[in-house]
Amino acid sequence: MKKISIVAMATIMIMGSLFTSCESLKNTNKTQRGAGIGAVAGAVLGGVLGNNLGKGGNGAMGAVLGGVVGGVAGGVIGNKMDKQAREIDAVLPGAEVVRVGEGIKLVLNENAVRFDTNKSSLTASAKANLDKLVPVFAEYPDTDITIYGYTDSTGPADYNLKLSGERAAAVRNYLNSKGVSSSRFQVTGLGIADPIASNQTVEGRSQNRRVEFAITANAKMVKDAEAEVKN
Repeated sequence: MKKISIVAMATIMIMGSLFTSCESLKNTNKTQRGAGIGAVAGAVLGGVLGNNLGKGGNGAMGAVLGGVVGGVAGGVIGNKMDKQAREIDAVLPGAEVVRVGEGIKLVLNENAVRFDTNKSSLTASAKANLDKLVPVFAEYPDTDITIYGYTDSTGPADYNLKLSGERAAAVRNYLNSKGVSSSRFQVTGLGIADPIASNQTVEGRSQNRRVEFAITANAKMVKDAEAEVKN
């Protein structure tokens, strides 16, 4: 999870800048400071995530992960996401786990969930790896999961867009069959967009046939975090 520190450091720098540049913050309490920092940091993160989520960053995921609660409640959510990200990384080391703001970006590449060319069906190894995520998702039920499907550049763009949606749906359907509530999921196909490797090689095309998750707090987690701050 090497990229976690990069995104976290950006937020820390934003916070530090706010404390040193805003004299009026010195006379505010912890909750007020947190709310102000969260609002500005969230706006900055939301503005840059579409172009700065590592390889293959996309505007759709940036919009989802950039929508933050902020303040002290956002910190409570962030701590829970830290724990979940570590658990995902531990059970599925072949995947790429990135903590972004108050959410998690999870890339299930060919090392975790591999798709054959022109196929949306899950391989036995893909199912085995998805099985490892089920207990983690069960432990953190108050999260929403948006699944993005991708393809390589082989074939017409409209066909690939449809295929990518079918790949995302295949992952959702399998996780749902293992007990993860379907209400937690949204699926989106992005086709050939945002390749993470060159489509000029067999290996690169294999890497681009993937799914990515944006894991965020649902309304209940937000409400619980706000209640925890008030107590």
